Amino acid sequence: MHVPTAAELLANGQQPDILFWVGCAGSFDQRAQKITKAFATILHKAGINYAILGKEEMCTGDPVRRAGNEFMFQMMAYQNIQTLNNYQVKKVVTACPHCFNILKNEYPALGGHYEVIHHTVFLQQLIDSGKIRLKEGGTFKGRRITYHDSCYLGRANDIYEAPRKVLETLDAELVEMKRCRSTGLCCGAGGAQMFKEEEKGNTRINFERTHEAIATGSEVIAAACPFCNTMLTDGVKNSEKEETVKVMDVAELVAASLAD
Repeated sequence: MHVPTAAELLANGQQPDILFWVGCAGSFDQRAQKITKAFATILHKAGINYAILGKEEMCTGDPVRRAGNEFMFQMMAYQNIQTLNNYQVKKVVTACPHCFNILKNEYPALGGHYEVIHHTVFLQQLIDSGKIRLKEGGTFKGRRITYHDSCYLGRANDIYEAPRKVLETLDAELVEMKRCRSTGLCCGAGGAQMFKEEEKGNTRINFERTHEAIATGSEVIAAACPFCNTMLTDGVKNSEKEETVKVMDVAELVAASLAD
């Protein structure tokens, strides 16, 4: 699958309308790479003029800032800002709420001013504008889906409706967990917890959250964050429900339902 880089476009005297920020998980994690591929497939199908930074993309610095290493964060951020500004990037789309939050809310203070959109919002825009069409009676028609709110998307940025509206277009039965929207329960990976052992307690937070999702009787747990995806997948394995419950990103659900 050929995904254009900003450098390739520049060499041809072109510029992307949208820069797809892939992020560390989407680049290196085998499971999250499937989300990246699904979203790129949708962008191709919709005929969007986009590019990625490729090898020029560094980590946004979100995990190191959350872990308290401000110096390292600023070094990484300044390098990314320089790269983005060199390509005169105006609009950034990312499938990771951690990248989304920091690029949107914390990069401006360092001189990085961009229109930053989370991929669920972008997918809703593509569906609403008719740039992509979904199959009638598609893959997930009538199937039960529950959606897990990512902390950085929901509470941090107040994005609750877009992912749900996208899921509703699948003709699926959307079932809410008791703790959802602004009272949703964290999967346990935020604030750099993804990269360290958790503190001792009665249960792992991701196991508790997955139990809530499974209790809705859903066949699919929809996520909109690669970290949440990992934590919930581990929870499903722990509950020994891998045969009956799948954890999928909203982009994967849409990619699987695209009309020809």
